[in-house]
Amino acid sequence: MTLEILTADSLAPLRHGFFTRKGGASSGVFEGLNCGTGSSDQTEVVAINRGRAASALGVDADQMAGVHQIHSGDAVHVNGPQTEKPRADGLVTATPGLALTVLTADCQPVLFADADAGVIGAAHAGWKGAQAGVLEATIDAMVALGARRASIHAVIGPSISQRAYEVGPEFFDTFLDEDPDNTRFFAGGDGDRMHFDLPGYGLARLRAAGVGSAEWTRHCTYFDADRFYSYRRSVHAKDPDYGRLISAIVL
Repeated sequence: MTLEILTADSLAPLRHGFFTRKGGASSGVFEGLNCGTGSSDQTEVVAINRGRAASALGVDADQMAGVHQIHSGDAVHVNGPQTEKPRADGLVTATPGLALTVLTADCQPVLFADADAGVIGAAHAGWKGAQAGVLEATIDAMVALGARRASIHAVIGPSISQRAYEVGPEFFDTFLDEDPDNTRFFAGGDGDRMHFDLPGYGLARLRAAGVGSAEWTRHCTYFDADRFYSYRRSVHAKDPDYGRLISAIVL
């Protein structure tokens, strides 16, 4: 099956893509293009999937840089093939031919580019990482490499949508303590439950950081099981594990 890769005009002409689960070699609950090395899927099959993604981007598999994602506000600079992944949730480079990658299954995959300056970035932004400042840290790291804040384009890929993201009062209080205006990212649910707009929150932080443009592809991971993996959907289905989507950008 052919890979399905979602792209954004604002990141052109750089090679990039938010890969769906279509076209992979995994089976069972991982069926499709599971690129999660931290999953319980077969190591050899995950390597095949990652190789297919690399080929689609026109790079060798060892040119796919990533981070050991920990839901932090940290971003790092990478400049070549890695022997081990640093613990962080954002990464940037000015090295031609290097692909920056993040893995997600409901959290926001965010790709950044200042094509004129020759600087790119990628971030894994769940609610914890976004609140901790991983988006701003990635932008700051790009600026340190020569990017102009107003020339950076940021695109949020497939993420869990507000309709699917039910949370409790403690979660709401965490965001209210940060900023009372954060109430705009919550909608009423049943009883004391609410629905959180993760992409909306990400977009607001990106725009406040002064990037040239910020957008969401408007694909929900939870409600489209044929195309996307979803951690929350797997929990509701009582699945033993779940696949991870890969998103990448190449300078």
